[in-house]
Amino acid sequence: MINSTRKWLRRNRTNFAVGIGVLGAGYVAGQYVLSKIAETRQRMNEDRVAKENLRRRFQQNQEDCTITVLALLPTVTENILEALPVERITQDLQQKKAERLGRSAGALDTSSAIPSSGPSSVTDDDGKSLASFQSESYVHASQMAASNSASEESGAPKSMKSKAQLWNDLKISSITRAFTLLYTLSLLTLFTRIQLNLLGRRNYLSSVVSMASHSPQDPTISLENLDDDDVEPTYGSDFETNRKFLTFSWWLLHRGWRDVMEKVENAVKAVFGPLSPREDIPLEKLSALTLEVRRRVEGATPEERRSHQWLSYLLPPPDQEGLVLRGSGMLKSPSSSEPPSILSPPASPISNLPPSAPSTAPLRRLLDETSDLIDSPPFTQILTLLLDSTFSHLTDHEIRTDAYRLPDPSNIPQIQEVADLDTGMAKAKLAAILAVVTRQAHAIGSGVPNKYAQAIEGVRELEAFAAVIYSSHFEFEALGDARGEGTKEPPPRRDEAAEEKNEGGVVGAATGIFESVWGKIIGS
Repeated sequence: MINSTRKWLRRNRTNFAVGIGVLGAGYVAGQYVLSKIAETRQRMNEDRVAKENLRRRFQQNQEDCTITVLALLPTVTENILEALPVERITQDLQQKKAERLGRSAGALDTSSAIPSSGPSSVTDDDGKSLASFQSESYVHASQMAASNSASEESGAPKSMKSKAQLWNDLKISSITRAFTLLYTLSLLTLFTRIQLNLLGRRNYLSSVVSMASHSPQDPTISLENLDDDDVEPTYGSDFETNRKFLTFSWWLLHRGWRDVMEKVENAVKAVFGPLSPREDIPLEKLSALTLEVRRRVEGATPEERRSHQWLSYLLPPPDQEGLVLRGSGMLKSPSSSEPPSILSPPASPISNLPPSAPSTAPLRRLLDETSDLIDSPPFTQILTLLLDSTFSHLTDHEIRTDAYRLPDPSNIPQIQEVADLDTGMAKAKLAAILAVVTRQAHAIGSGVPNKYAQAIEGVRELEAFAAVIYSSHFEFEALGDARGEGTKEPPPRRDEAAEEKNEGGVVGAATGIFESVWGKIIGS
């Protein structure tokens, strides 16, 4: 029996070998498949965590932009209110009216009571216009007190301008002030988005590379500053570089707004100059006048608007970059005459920096990229959308409800709006419109809540533009700098992506780029 068993095993040994081989191969293949499934599951979990982390950081960055704008806005508002003192002109008109009433009362005591219809009607119209302006305008009590005390202390003489000249100054100054604040708010919002999203992108890459180099098995991104790595200076996320870069908003807050005001003032004089304060202005005509002012400021055609340069309003010329850093307190004033620019190109010597100061190359790169973004066509397109939202809120909501006594269009049922309302016949005195514009200037600069900032936040393309900034050069910086190739020139920016109207498409494409870069960094 044993011999027969041996013979059977000997005859079937090939089949046994094949069977064992098949079973072994099946086991190995099964283990390989299970390992691949586990690896895929782990990678999906890493991608999900990275995607959620990225979205959270991006959204937090946009909230920081809004808070920063609201914190900087009172500074430029104070400068604009001081440059265009509408309240002081109102006081001069009040003094003129009081003097005229005093003279008329004295004349009634010494002259006969013969009525004069012509002059009295003009006087009544002027009194009604001034009364309308005083009753509907908004003036800070502190500002009025400061103006009165300053005029008393300085002993300034009374205004020698005529009543017509004062009314014209009041008209031009009130409209110019409100429009300048709208332009400044929109420019400040867009400039702050560019600054913080550039820094947010670099800080995010720094944290990703730091995490990948410290603990590759951990899929989470640490938000803390890990040790003193060489990665952070490479990405320019050091504290001093960020501070200096953010300091350049000083130029718009203290210098750039003056250029904006001059351009707006010239346009307002040309458009609103011929109008009288006693003139009835239909709502449609007011919208057309406002649009004409914008055309003179921004450009009458799409080509003119695209070719308009906003860089000089937001960033200083290279020879005044040191002035910005000194004016903001980042650098001490030099003892000698005007030194060379603190941010001169890397090939030029930087003589006024101490030896221990950090390199200005990351700062130079940030400023150059900011300049490129400001000069790009998407910047003008997004700025136009922001101005559309703010000017629309001023004319179609605030002036419409306060000066024309019409209901807010956002609260009107659609059936009533189509059937019952005729806004083309609504009219209001220019003096009443000026009163609303004067009050809204304070709301634009220091309103809480700021409805104009909320209107800007409602522009969907703004977040899409921020997403493109957050993702531009992403792959180049992540792979090039991580391999020590950060000195190369960046590839051309994908500016046309910001022209898409669909926010989900732009943000989704940017998220895809983020996730792709994350996977490459983790894989390396």
